[in-house]
Formats: sequence, structure tokens, C-alpha cells
Amino acid sequence: MRLIFMGTPDFSVPVLDALVDAGHEIAAVYCQPPRPAGRGKKDRPTPVHARAEALGLSVRHPVSLKSAEEQAAFAALDADVAVVVAYGLILPQPVLDAPTHGCLNIHASQLPRWRGAAPIHRAIMSGDAETGICIMQMEAGLDTGPVLLRKATDIGAEETTAQLHDRLSAMGAGLIVAALADLADLKPDPQPEDGVTYASKIDKSEARVDWNRPAMEIDRQIRGLSPFPGAWTELDGARIKLLASRLTEGQGAPGEVLAGGLRVACGQGAVELLRLQRPGKAAQDSETFLRGWPVPTGTRLS
Repeated sequence: MRLIFMGTPDFSVPVLDALVDAGHEIAAVYCQPPRPAGRGKKDRPTPVHARAEALGLSVRHPVSLKSAEEQAAFAALDADVAVVVAYGLILPQPVLDAPTHGCLNIHASQLPRWRGAAPIHRAIMSGDAETGICIMQMEAGLDTGPVLLRKATDIGAEETTAQLHDRLSAMGAGLIVAALADLADLKPDPQPEDGVTYASKIDKSEARVDWNRPAMEIDRQIRGLSPFPGAWTELDGARIKLLASRLTEGQGAPGEVLAGGLRVACGQGAVELLRLQRPGKAAQDSETFLRGWPVPTGTRLS
């Protein structure tokens, strides 16, 4: 098929590769514009932009798709389908209508649960047992369109957003290839009105750990916010990022470090910290961290 691909971050790259490997013609790749990054604040192309150029594909990165000129340029590509995955711009109706079979979105949740910007984070932070991928026919509403194909997967007890992100990206790549192969036979399944939840964008204010909360909630917070923005606590006045954890046994005052590794008492129960990051340092497993920064039993994290 003749496709337009629309995506921006790392999550989208395996999907683009899968479409190329499946033999589809990529008429153009749309992504967010390069933005200042790094110490020099030089414009850096997005992961999709860089990958598309490496594949020799035509790249477009308009700031908006609202102008008649941009919409005409999009329609002139004469695509069978537009495949959209974490693109980052609202698609106006003329864009949604331009391809012969419309625009298909790859969404990382079991719709209608977790519509919106951060479905992977929210699924972990809410303690969902499973999540998945939906191939959705896009319409004007926020992730409201009918689902053409879906696949579920369990969320691991110690899985972080980073790990689940990579698994779902690979799942999405396989599922969109399957959907395009059987597109004529797929029947759109309207989303039910019951069970709708919204995955609001992650705010940095959610990242500080309150050790008075139950261990189960803190564990989900740590795993759900890893690697970005990273849940954090204070140790000896320094902000320490907490990037992996698991539930463990133990009792003590909230924030108290218990005997045996980096086990920390919570309002109810305890968590074991498995991966941490000191200011200005790379992330480390707990054993390596403790060799460089011993944390005596009884220390209080704040």
C-alpha cells in the first residue's frame, strides 16, 4: 500500500521499520520539527526524523496542519492510508479524510481505557493487570474512533514504563502490519461508553515520593515514572531518582531504611529500591549505589 507515516518519538521507530520491511511504499514521513537539545541547545531531529532520513524517505515536519496549504500538500500524496503513532499534533478533519482508507492510529492501551497522552505510565501507576495495543480508525475526538484490531498483554509485577514501552512498541509494529494485510476484512468495533478513562500528561509534580503512602502505591509510582521524569526522594539533602523497585516485607517509620539492602518502610508495607541515580551520575543498581554511597540502617529518606 501507499502510506503516509506520522510519528515522532522512539516508540514510533519500530513501527516505521516494520512498514518498510513489509514492503509498503512510504510516500512521506511526518514528524515534529527539530528542537533545541543537549548542552549546546542545537536543533536535534526527532528519532523518527533521523530514522526516516537513514532509510532515504521524504520527511516533513510542519508546525501545524491547520492551513489549507499544508492540507493540500498532504492530500496530494494520494495515500491509501496514513499510519499515526505518537505523532504529537491534532489532525484536522481534511487530513483525516484525505487518504483512501483514512488514518489508522496505534494506541498503547486497551481502549476505551487510557485515552490520551500517557497510557503506559497511567496503566502502571494505577496498578492495571494488563494493557495492550489497539489499531483505531481515527476520528475528530481524542482516541474515540472504532477499533479495528486489538491485542492484550500482562503487565509484569516489576515492569517499568521503559520496559513496557519497548514491548508495546514492538507489539504495535506487528499489529499494524497485520491490520494492513487484512484491512478489507476488518470490521470497525465502536468503543463502549462504559470504562472510559483519560491518561493525562505526566506532570513533574507527581514525581516526589511521599513515604507515608502505602508501599503498593509507591512501587507503582516508581515503576510508572521510570525513566522520565523519575520518581525521587531526598537523601542527605540530595535528590535521588528511583528508577526500579519491588514490594518487600518490613516495618518501620515511613521513609526509614531497613536492614538488608535498600528496603524502605512506607505508610503500609515496604519497597526495595533496585535502581537509583545520584545527581550528575549514571543510573546504578542498588548494590553499586551502596558501594559508592553507604546508607546505614535507620536512615530516613524524606
